[in-house]
Amino acid sequence: MKTTILTITAAFFAFSAQAQQQVQKESTTTVTTVKDSDGERKLVKTNEQTATQKLEFQNPDSKALNKDLATTPTEVTSTTTVTAPDGSTRVVDVDRSAYYSAGGSKYQMKLDNVGYTMVTDNKKTGVLRNVGPNSYIYSTKGKTAHAYFDKSGNMVISTYDAKTDKVTTETYTKN
Repeated sequence: MKTTILTITAAFFAFSAQAQQQVQKESTTTVTTVKDSDGERKLVKTNEQTATQKLEFQNPDSKALNKDLATTPTEVTSTTTVTAPDGSTRVVDVDRSAYYSAGGSKYQMKLDNVGYTMVTDNKKTGVLRNVGPNSYIYSTKGKTAHAYFDKSGNMVISTYDAKTDKVTTETYTKN
């Protein structure tokens, strides 16, 4: 009986001595409604951002009653969830929806059910499909290419030409 009470007491103190954390959560929901001849469709995009910071004292061994907190690194995680009009839901690591420019033309990258759609002048010019971390297949007008995003957020597309046996690289600058 005595060991049971001591075990319960030790477990209580062990759980109460866990590291304290400060967690801040922020959620943003964007609903895009598209009306066309097929009716009205809604695309729901939810971005959840969580900032976690461990709370530690500057001098934990001091006898002072009021102790100052030490600055510790903050870990920020962001998750974007997209719900398509057909009800399917997917998680996007980094949302690449933005405007890009190349060759004097301006392109808009839009999230779709399974990847991204490139649009210019309200015309679909191509699609991007994710094949790995920061690696995409870009398909347009019968051509297929490899695409990725550089550190500045620009989209880089590498296309192989079988006739010349060369790879051409085109950069779409993020606006």
